[in-house]
Amino acid sequence: MGTAESDLLQRDRQGDRQDRLWEEYLRAFPAIPPDGIRAGCHPVKMIHRSADRALVLVHGLSDSPHFMRGIALYFHETLGYNVYLPLLPCHGLKDPRGMAGVSLAEWKNSVRFAVLAAGAGGERVSIGGFSLGGILGLYLACTEAAVTGELYLFAAALGLAPGFGRFPGLKEFLLRLPLAERFDSGEPLIGDNPYRYSRVCLRAAVELARLIGEVNGMVRESGGILPQRRVFAAWSEDDRVVCLRKLRQLPALVGDGRYAGYVIPAGHRVDHASLVLAEPIFPGNARPGEAPLEPANPFFREMVAAVGRFAAGG
Repeated sequence: MGTAESDLLQRDRQGDRQDRLWEEYLRAFPAIPPDGIRAGCHPVKMIHRSADRALVLVHGLSDSPHFMRGIALYFHETLGYNVYLPLLPCHGLKDPRGMAGVSLAEWKNSVRFAVLAAGAGGERVSIGGFSLGGILGLYLACTEAAVTGELYLFAAALGLAPGFGRFPGLKEFLLRLPLAERFDSGEPLIGDNPYRYSRVCLRAAVELARLIGEVNGMVRESGGILPQRRVFAAWSEDDRVVCLRKLRQLPALVGDGRYAGYVIPAGHRVDHASLVLAEPIFPGNARPGEAPLEPANPFFREMVAAVGRFAAGG
C-alpha cells in the first residue's frame, strides 16, 4: 500500500469505525487505475460494524471524493451512517489525458454500483452529492429502486449559471451542440490543486449538459422531481457556477413537508467549491501563511447541523 492510501486509511479511529480505500469499487472499474490516482483522490468507504443507514456521496465535475470528506465524516461519526464515496471515471488521475473517454453512462454505472454496494447489507440507502454529484444523485434517486432514503443536494448542478446575456439554459444548449467538445482549450488539467483538476474539461461539461437535459425531461414528464421522497438542499447565493433559479424552485417541486434547505446569503461570499469544504485546500507545496486555493465554508458547522436536524426527522 502506498503513502497516498496510508494517509487516506485510518482504521478503527473510534473503535467500531473503519475508513478505508474502497478496493471493491476499483476492482469493478478497471479503467480507473489504482496506481494512476492522485494522492488523496481515491474512492473511500467509511464503515461501522453495525449500522442501519447508508449514504452514497458523489463529488463534482473536475474534483474528487476529497471534496465530500467533511460531509462524509459528519454523516459517519455524528449520525452513524455507513458512507460510500465513489471516484467518478476519468476524475482524480495523475494523467487524465484530457479526460478522453469521459462518459455519462460510466458515471451512472459507477454511482449505481455504489448504491447497490451501500444497500447490500440491508441498510436504508440515501444518496447525495455536490454539483455534478448532486444531479447524478437526483437521477439515481429517481431511477434506482435501491435508493430508499433521502436525497442530499449540495450546490447541485440542476442547471448552469446563465452567463452569455443571462439567458437561462443557453450554456447547456451550446454544450449539447454537435462537436461542442472540439472547442476545449487543451490546456493541462493538472495544476496546483491536489484534489481537483485546474479547469473544467469541455468533454466532461458536455456530458453534464446531457444529464441536465435528461433530468429536465424527467421533471417535465412527472410534474415534480421526487414524489414521496424527502430532499435537503444547500447552496450559496454567491454561487456563479450553477443555476440558482432552479435551486430556488426545489421547494415547490419537492412538495410541502418533504423539503428542507440551507442557503448562505450572497454577502458572505462563499463560492461554489467552498460550500462543501470543512477545511481549506492548499497547494501541495504550500508555504506557511500562504492563502488557500479553496477556502473552507465558514458556515460548515451550521450547514451540517441543519443536515442533522433534517436526517433526524426521517
